Amino acid sequence: MHVVDHTKGQPSESETRNVLTESARIARGKITDLARLSAANHDAAIFPGGFGAAKNLSTFAVDGKDCKVHEDVERVLKEFHKAGKPIGLCCIAPVLAARVLRGVEVTVGHEQEEGGKWPYAGTAEAIKALGAKHCAKGVTEAHVDQKNKVVTTPAFMCETELHHIHDGIGAMVKKVLELCGK
Repeated sequence: MHVVDHTKGQPSESETRNVLTESARIARGKITDLARLSAANHDAAIFPGGFGAAKNLSTFAVDGKDCKVHEDVERVLKEFHKAGKPIGLCCIAPVLAARVLRGVEVTVGHEQEEGGKWPYAGTAEAIKALGAKHCAKGVTEAHVDQKNKVVTTPAFMCETELHHIHDGIGAMVKKVLELCGK
């Protein structure tokens, strides 16, 4: 959607980036275009979230509950769901599942801002408006929707110390692996 200069907290007007190139830089490893991802070749899918999920994997950042999900993201979510394979999503990424998988249970944390601790608490209402069930959870917790094999955690939806976010993401990954039988 646009590049943000995080030292200033503002969009950078003169800079553009390629999502695939940036993904390779961040992952420091071999990556593949999402268009080539197939549930047949993987045990689970995990969407790490971050504001890019709301800006590049969907239009949630602009359109809220009326968002559209990138066609490859929608295909992957539906394909893994249909195959009965676990899907993990953290931070803002649970809105992707809420949009694509009707009636899914997800969490993005608490439903009230609580003095700024949960600055994106309003996202829970958008999730409900999308037809999903929001389950309030703490930042160190993961919610498991057993029926749909969807595991979510709030991550950076909470203003807290990094180690708490790490614990929640770890809990999500652990639950996804358990659902894989690993």
